[in-house]
Amino acid sequence: MDYFTIMGWLGVLIFIVSYILLGLEVLSAKKSLYHWLNFIGALCLVVNAIGIKDHPTITVNSIWGLIALLTVIKIYTRKELRKTK
Repeated sequence: MDYFTIMGWLGVLIFIVSYILLGLEVLSAKKSLYHWLNFIGALCLVVNAIGIKDHPTITVNSIWGLIALLTVIKIYTRKELRKTK
């Protein structure tokens, strides 16, 4: 297996495991870990898609990762605001 294939399978594994853990209520969508896993999974799939020149997959996973990263920022910002009150 080449590097791009390994990254693709790693991204798939991260997405599936994080979603299973969310469904089992081990993870919460209100906590940053779930969104970090989505960001890392999306990043892995973007690397894979770049390697095989799959532009639709690059696009969707870039957007998915950006949403996850913005959510992490929102969660941390809210935590900081609560600390200052």
